[in-house]
Amino acid sequence: MTTTLLYDGSLNGLMTAIFTIYDRKIKLPIIALDSREQNHLFEGTELVITDPDKAQRVWKRFNSLCEHQDAHQVYCAFLSEIIGIENTIYEYLKMTFTAQKAPGGDSANSTVLKITQAAKMVHHEKHRMEGLVRFHLMDEETYYVHIEPDFNILPLLVSHFKNQYTDQKWIIYDLKRNFGISYDLETVQEVQIDFKKARGQGGVLPTRVSENSSDVASSGGFRNSTGLRINSNEINYKDLWNQYFNSAYVKSRKSLKLHLEYVPKRSWRYLSEKYKEQ
Repeated sequence: MTTTLLYDGSLNGLMTAIFTIYDRKIKLPIIALDSREQNHLFEGTELVITDPDKAQRVWKRFNSLCEHQDAHQVYCAFLSEIIGIENTIYEYLKMTFTAQKAPGGDSANSTVLKITQAAKMVHHEKHRMEGLVRFHLMDEETYYVHIEPDFNILPLLVSHFKNQYTDQKWIIYDLKRNFGISYDLETVQEVQIDFKKARGQGGVLPTRVSENSSDVASSGGFRNSTGLRINSNEINYKDLWNQYFNSAYVKSRKSLKLHLEYVPKRSWRYLSEKYKEQ
């Protein structure tokens, strides 16, 4: 009989589930994302309690048997959030532990191929966002932008933007997954925002401080539709940019097909010069 292990959606949770499989010698495991809609009373279904120590034991062991690129690909595949990717990652780690080396590069293996393809899609989305993100000055010193990427790429953006904007405070928020990253000139931390109350930087609550989701819900936040206050200079800069774009745009050379190839329509929401065309 199969045993379904439900985890919380975190990498630590997934590694804890894999630890549980080996620790209890579960022969036919299925790892699935826990959700409130699922009935935990079904026979053979168990809820995995995330244990960082157990998770680290699995992840460190895996890293000791593979190259950095292999571990990074598995991590990116996890961030893809593709349905069933948890079981593909488990199979990949299982092959690694059995052979005492990662099977990376074996494109003939369906598990390796799935990991590689998922990681490739995540990397593509990461590079796309790095080129599209445009910050807006919210107050005298904090820049903000929200995104809705296809995959959970926010953790991969930290290094790029921290190196690019080392002298500025900024927040990048993923609306689809309801969390963001905040940089205060010294450290980067994960944050959550309640958009029902727009109160500027004071509305940002570090998730590592809160252990209760209700704490997050009672904090402030910001977004245009809920009273987001954009610095007046920011509005002027945006108008100047749009004027420059319109003046430099040559209508006779317009090629919509080529334009969509380089700037897909799903990216237009991040470009101020495209607001009228959406």
